[in-house]
Formats: sequence, C-alpha cells, structure tokens
Amino acid sequence: MSAAAPLSTPDLSAPFAGLEPALVWAHFATLCRIPRPSKHEAALRAHLIDWATARGLSNEVDAAGNLLIRKPASPGHEAAPGVVLQAHLDMVTQKNSDSGHDFFQDPIVPVQRDGWLVAEGTTLGADNGMGVAMMLAVLEDATAVHGPLEALFTVDEEAGMGGAHGLAAGALTGRLMLNLDTEEWGEFYLGCAGGVDVNVSRHAAPVLRPAHLAVFDLALRGLRGGHSGVDIHEERGNAIKLLVRVLRDLCATLPVQLVSLRGGTARNALPREAFATVALPPDQADALHAALARWAGLLTDELTGIESGLSLTAEPTPAPLPGYVMAPAEQAVWLASLHAAPHGVRRMSRQVPGVVETSNNLGVVGLTPEGGQANFMVRSLRDSGSLALAEEIASLFNLSGTTVQIDGHYPGWTPNPASPLLALCQRVYAAREGAPARVQVIHAGLECGILAAKHPGMDIVSFGPTIRGAHAPGERVDIASVGQCHALLLAILAEAATLRG
Repeated sequence: MSAAAPLSTPDLSAPFAGLEPALVWAHFATLCRIPRPSKHEAALRAHLIDWATARGLSNEVDAAGNLLIRKPASPGHEAAPGVVLQAHLDMVTQKNSDSGHDFFQDPIVPVQRDGWLVAEGTTLGADNGMGVAMMLAVLEDATAVHGPLEALFTVDEEAGMGGAHGLAAGALTGRLMLNLDTEEWGEFYLGCAGGVDVNVSRHAAPVLRPAHLAVFDLALRGLRGGHSGVDIHEERGNAIKLLVRVLRDLCATLPVQLVSLRGGTARNALPREAFATVALPPDQADALHAALARWAGLLTDELTGIESGLSLTAEPTPAPLPGYVMAPAEQAVWLASLHAAPHGVRRMSRQVPGVVETSNNLGVVGLTPEGGQANFMVRSLRDSGSLALAEEIASLFNLSGTTVQIDGHYPGWTPNPASPLLALCQRVYAAREGAPARVQVIHAGLECGILAAKHPGMDIVSFGPTIRGAHAPGERVDIASVGQCHALLLAILAEAATLRG
C-alpha cells in the first residue's frame, strides 16, 4: 500500500454488514474512510491508482487531477461502442456547529436506519460517492458484460467543477456516457442548469470598541439546509438572510454595533446556521434577549411547515482588549446590501414544467471590522438567465463601491429528447421494472454540459440511487435503491455491448 493509504480509523464494518451488492458497499466503505473534501482528493486518488494498477487496469491522471481508468471490453464485445462512466471524487463537507468532525482527518461513520444509510451530524458523501462506488464495482466485476469502458473520476466538482473544466478536449474516446450523479431512483436525467459565481468583497478600517460595551454572540441555528439546486424551490430558510433581518431591526431599535457576521460554509449548500457578534451597553442586555425571543417566534411562524427547528440565541462573551467594531457606514452598507440581495427561485421554466429555470443562493458570508466577503451561486437552464441575475447582483453591490467578481461560469446541459442512449436506458428499465422511467431535467449542476462541449456528439444520460439531504448534515441514501441502480447499470452496459460502434 502506498503512503496515501487511509489512516487508522474506527471499525466501519457494522454499518455495511449484510448490504448488497457487496462490491458496491465495500467500495463506499473505503470512500467513507478516506477524507475527500473538494481540492483535497489526492489521498483517495492515490488509493484508486494503486487499486487499479494491482488489477491490471490502465490508468492515468491528467493535469487537472482527474483520474481515468480503462477496462477492456468483455470477450466478444470489442466492437461495441465505448462507454464512459463518470462521477466525481469530492464531497460537500457540511457539519452541525456542535460537531467536532474534521473532514480532513476523520472518517465518515454512517449508521443504518429504517432502510437508509445515514450520516449523523455531517454529510455522508453519497453525493457522489455512490456513483464512484458503482463504477469501481463494475471495474472489479469479472462477470460484467460490456464494451470498452472508460471510468472518469473528476475532482473539484463541488467547488466549481474544476476537474471537468480542466479535462482536455477529446480526452475521452467513448461516444456514450453514463453520468452517475443524480439522486432520484427511477428517473433518467437529460439536461441540467449551468451556473456562475458572484463574489463580493470590501476592505474597511476598524473602529475601536468603547470599553464599556458588553459583547454578545448571536446564533441562528436549526435550519434544514440542503442542496442549493435540488432544494431551492422548497423555500427553506436561509440563515444568513434571516439573521441579517434580525440585525437590521436590532440596529434600528437598540444601540447595537456589529463586530462580525458569518454564515454558510459552502457555495452550493443552503445556509443552515449564521452567527454574529455584537456590542451594546450592558443595560440593554434584557432588551436584546426580548427582541431575539420576539424574532424567533416571528420567524418560526413565517416558516411553519418548512422549518421546525429554528433557534435564535445570544450569549455573553468575554470582550477582548483592544476590541474593534465595524465602522457605522460599513455596517450599514453590508446589512442593507445583504438584505436587498436576491436569494431563491427567480423564474420557473416555461419549457420544462415544474423545473426551476433560474435561482440564486446566498451561500457564504464573512464580515469583520477589517472588511468582508460574500458568495452568491447563480444557476439557470439558460446561460442568459444566469448571467443576467449575476449582473443584477453585481449592480447592487457596485452602488456601494464593493468589489465584484463574476467567474466560474459553466454551461448547462441541453436536453436531447431523441437521444438513442436514452431510448436504450428506457427500454432496459421498463423490461426490468415493469413500468416506464421518468425523464427529467434537473436544476442542480452536473458536469455533463462541460464534458459534452469538449466531446461533440457524445450521447449522455444521468441516473442514480435515491439520496436525501445532499449537502447537509443527515444526508442519507436509500439502501434498496443502490442495489436497483447498480443492477440497472450492469443491464444497460450489457445491452450497449450488443451494439456495433
């Protein structure tokens, strides 16, 4: 084993005991053992290189860090069209604020509960670890029937699709591609949204905090969070936006000075928690607590049926000396701008009923007396839609002289309802399940659009097992659907092997 082998970890055998297909779950257990935050996939990639080399599978790593493993066709199927299997190695690293989990060192330790495999207090990494595990199982399975296979494991998907962007044009030779990065069993996906990031920042001169002021830490916790593409239409609470509303009211009614504000930890996750530190005269502490209690009741009432766990608290904190607060003008600019900035669904699609066309997630903010920054992730089925909303956000912040960067644009994946690969997948699914699969377009971003642009003419379909709560603590995967999905993958590969390239 190479130096990149997993560190000594707790026994992970119990959560996977008896699960089928055993090959898939064995590989997923390995993924749970090896930390893999975005941009930190090297240890896992090194393990997979050793694994592939030990099995005689050719492999290579490109300049972007993507891993490509090739497996020859089953005997007699050498003339079949090449198939690309694709998933990403990295995972979203979200945890509750009371969790001590270190995503750079600690393994994910899931549990079985009511037919699901669940991570408690952290993300599970089923997005996209289940796709990776199924691909590895196919590569290992000597009984699988298939044509020439290329397994592409990309990096940095969750933090900007850097691996897909960095893949060289024409790097793949297969003309059919199965992306395994969607989260609803029984559905084939044929298109997805593109997106762009808007990053805003400004520097400021801190102001010395008057020594007589007391300091309090405010915390808004208990929201559901979730995937900023998949869950955006549910109107779940955004902890940043909610806490900004509270702070604006506090600043208008009490002599509050803002020390800091932070919320969210990932651009593509709905913020579940937000925190602020404020300073005010000690004799205003009771008024502060009363105001927060009133706001907690108001927000809970507003979010009835959507959020049930919201809490809003204030705790006194030792005041460091010397201490600083944000300048009044900076405080005003940030709170007004964040309050006015859009978040949520902007437009529903007219062409694809029930699917979000354009949305925005205010995902991360961090403010201190010295300045601050915030990230907005804009998605749209139309490139013009994402760029228009990004420019709207930029215009808002430009009014205050805030620095704005619009970058990280990636294209959407344009649906092709006449896809021969889709027809094959539907035929195989119907024969196995006795009912037709649903065909969908997803508002979340997939790498398919980027890869399709680099390989004109490639026919692509995406599917996967049922995953709930992706990008949020408590993420879970339906155990039965994993077996169904893997069996379908093997059946589709066998059917594709009967074709002639």
